[in-house]
Amino acid sequence: MKHDIVADCMSSLKNAESVGKSTCFVPMSKLVKNILEVMKKNGYIEDFEESGNKFLVKLNKKINDCNVIRPRFSVNVKEFDKWKKRYLPARDFGILILTTNQGVMDHNEAEKRRIGGKLLCYVY
Repeated sequence: MKHDIVADCMSSLKNAESVGKSTCFVPMSKLVKNILEVMKKNGYIEDFEESGNKFLVKLNKKINDCNVIRPRFSVNVKEFDKWKKRYLPARDFGILILTTNQGVMDHNEAEKRRIGGKLLCYVY
C-alpha cells in the first residue's frame, strides 16, 4: 500500500541506481514530474517519459543517494546553509529540492530568487 508517492519515487530511483539498471519506473503525479524535471536540469537523470500510469526514467549513473525529507520542513533563505549541512555530504555537492509559491526548484535557484519554501527531498 503506497502512502507517500515522493518517497516511493526516491526509493525506486535509489534502488535502480544501486543495482546498475539503466531505466526504472516511478509512480506518476504532478509533484513527481516537477521533481524529475529539476533532477534532469541538474544532470542526475537523463530523461523521463510517460508510460501508462507511470514515468519511465532513464538513469545516467550519477545518483549516489536520494531520499525524501520528512516532515516537510519550512525553510527561508537564511536557513539554507543549516539544511545543506544536515542533508548534503559536502559543500557544492548535491541539491535540496523544495516547493515554493513559484514552483518546485532546487535550493540554488531558490537562493538566487531569494525565496523560501518547504523541503521535499535531496539528491547527490
